[in-house]
Amino acid sequence: MNFNLTEQSGVVVISLVGKIMGGPEAGQINEQINNYIDQGKKRIVIDLEKVEWMNSSGLGILIGAIQTLKNNNGTLCLIHVSDRIKELLKITKLINVFDIKGDLESAIASV
Repeated sequence: MNFNLTEQSGVVVISLVGKIMGGPEAGQINEQINNYIDQGKKRIVIDLEKVEWMNSSGLGILIGAIQTLKNNNGTLCLIHVSDRIKELLKITKLINVFDIKGDLESAIASV
């Protein structure tokens, strides 16, 4: 897994790429989110458009991100969630935990 960080309209966009299966990148994403929170940037969108697959460790990354943001009065939105990942979120009963939008513009308006 790789990830790219950008900002648009005051919102941090984390674009994940590849298979999200935990590992050292998980810590890096959490560290980046904490750095943004320390900078007062608490509106974050995670773009899953280029994610091939996600396992339970990958779900853990997303859960950790949303929990960290909620604990710091921040917001998180997921975009470009594939049907495969939506099904995983449904099976794990996490589908209602996340704000899911179809595109970046909708996500920016909601966070």
